[in-house]
Amino acid sequence: MTTPADLYPPFGLHVVAGSLELRGMTDELLFELCAVAEAGIHDPDEMPFYFPWSTAPAGQLGRNTAAYHWGKRSTFSPEDFCLDLVVLLDGRVIGAQGVAAKHFPVTRTGETGSWLGRGFQGRGLGTEMRRAMCALLFDHLGFEEITSAAFLDNPASLAVSRKVGYQPTVVNRIKRREGELALNQGLVLTPDTFVRGDVPVQVTGAEAVRSFIGLDAAA
Repeated sequence: MTTPADLYPPFGLHVVAGSLELRGMTDELLFELCAVAEAGIHDPDEMPFYFPWSTAPAGQLGRNTAAYHWGKRSTFSPEDFCLDLVVLLDGRVIGAQGVAAKHFPVTRTGETGSWLGRGFQGRGLGTEMRRAMCALLFDHLGFEEITSAAFLDNPASLAVSRKVGYQPTVVNRIKRREGELALNQGLVLTPDTFVRGDVPVQVTGAEAVRSFIGLDAAA
């Protein structure tokens, strides 16, 4: 019998790191994630994202979040994909962690991105979910490099990257909100610099995803 994970293998991904889980973004989990987004991600005067998607009005933010992830699902290919997972703490959805990649079978690199609901920030969870994601990418999905970036006025994100082992690269000047210049620090992580921490990471469902992103599942 065909299952949703047979049609879209990322649905079958499951990463466990202590009390944290990263799961494939099924519709059921996506609807819960939309509710977390609606409850708030950051202060109104802050903007941690390249595109200010989180400023959408109540009601619209949840619809936009669902539409974005549905769209990324429909266009997923080894040449251009976003692998987005839902983050759960003790079974409760608290945020999202993902990686975007282009021409992956050749480049073997991608950029991580994540967010947590405001009520779950400042507890070290961002570091642990990033470590779990990087372990998945390096150990199971064939990544040889992982990049990230954060605005210089977002010290919390920069601190997470530093704890995980990302190294700074270049600072780019980016238009963030209308008429606003922001300085964006580039970062890069390799297996040699990756700081894994003490929490073991268990992964299931990676073999089918390897094939889905253009790699030999047995390699």
